[in-house]
Amino acid sequence: MHISGLVSALVIGAAVGLLGRLALPGRQHIGVLWTLVVGMAAALLGTLLASVLGVGDTRGVDWSEWLIQIVLACLGVAALDRALAGTERRPRRHM
Repeated sequence: MHISGLVSALVIGAAVGLLGRLALPGRQHIGVLWTLVVGMAAALLGTLLASVLGVGDTRGVDWSEWLIQIVLACLGVAALDRALAGTERRPRRHM
């Protein structure tokens, strides 16, 4: 992988993560770094899923692929937010 591929993966991951986060109602309690990680994972999985479904390579803008990636980012952000919120709500035990 070239540096340009890494930079484009970061940019696309950030965009997908941000769009996924914006599509969710309410406030999410995860940081920007986690949003970027979730976005990158959603972008990679969304591209793979779009290829499997046969909508990954179309003429012009791949709207179906973007939609799949954003939905996956929404699910990832919501799942991570719920997981992190669950750890904050648990009382700490002092020994």
